[in-house]
Amino acid sequence: MKRIRFTEEQIIAVLREHEAGVKTADLARKHGISEATLYNWKAKYGGMDVSDAKRLRSLEEENRKLKKPLTQTKWASTPFSIISCASAAVGRPHNGKIGVIPISASRASR
Repeated sequence: MKRIRFTEEQIIAVLREHEAGVKTADLARKHGISEATLYNWKAKYGGMDVSDAKRLRSLEEENRKLKKPLTQTKWASTPFSIISCASAAVGRPHNGKIGVIPISASRASR
């Protein structure tokens, strides 16, 4: 089933209908959504105007953009980056298993 993306204006219009007294099942059927979706919208957008909902979306977008570089810099200073630098010393010994070759031996083989 194709997912339909509703705008903030549409969501708030549906919630206004619900506040006017239309039954949840009728609203869900009319707009092609589940009752759970309607309750999720009510939890997130209940009591908001369209301008409030647009502001919420812009703040969520800004928050997502601010979190992204933080996670990238956090991983850059972890031991995982140190392991990738030392990966030149990792090789396959003669028995076929992956292991660590001492640095002096790996440099001697070059």
